[in-house]
Amino acid sequence: MAAVCAAAVVGMSLVAGCGQRYAEPYDSLAQVPEKLAANGTTVTVGDPTADVTVHLYEDMRCPYCEELETTGGGPELQQAVLRREVKAEYTLASFLDDRLGGSGSKKAANALRAALDADRFAEYHEVLYANQPEEAVDGFTDARLLELAEQVQGLRTPAFESAVRTMKYRSFVTASEHAYERVGTAEQKRQHKGPGTPTAVINDVQVPEEIGGVLYDGKLFGELLQAIQDRPGEWQEYKDYQPPLDPEDYGY
Repeated sequence: MAAVCAAAVVGMSLVAGCGQRYAEPYDSLAQVPEKLAANGTTVTVGDPTADVTVHLYEDMRCPYCEELETTGGGPELQQAVLRREVKAEYTLASFLDDRLGGSGSKKAANALRAALDADRFAEYHEVLYANQPEEAVDGFTDARLLELAEQVQGLRTPAFESAVRTMKYRSFVTASEHAYERVGTAEQKRQHKGPGTPTAVINDVQVPEEIGGVLYDGKLFGELLQAIQDRPGEWQEYKDYQPPLDPEDYGY
């Protein structure tokens, strides 16, 4: 169903082409360059010259984000980043803390920003999703975040520990949530809400909700990335995509 929906709505044949030649791939996430964009909220991971950019809006407590990152398109995205074909961008929301109570989303976002200082954002991001607590459990405590940091070589330093315990990047966490909210519809913006997580924007085109299932299907997501690489112009045609009206909207 996901494949049929993708082909029908996006209108792109998801058949991998010959692709392009890229520089030598990275051996691991530890080698991948990462930086904070000039806007102060977007974390970029990968070769800055990559032709395809996948921007993900995530809340670290969101179980759908965990599904994307661990069993869905996340592994395919990671491999494309390692091959230098794609660069990934992340905006970290934290609205689930207000909705569910607690501070795990904010603490995790702050810890990830601290990991960026050590060039360990991507590795730590992977570890956190692999060990995500239940959504209703405020499990990303200082102690747990520091414990998980031990799985990333060289990350748990005195500077990192201090940044985690003091919420050093509290302003970054707040600004990132606001950046997420600005991606929503006009009505969502009025209500200070975002579009939901995960939201994926590929080369400035938001993946339509009607084919949102591609985010959770690794094979299909990989094929979509290849199709966008091969025929970028076709993907841009969906920048102003509007979903078909429901039959009830026609009055019959």
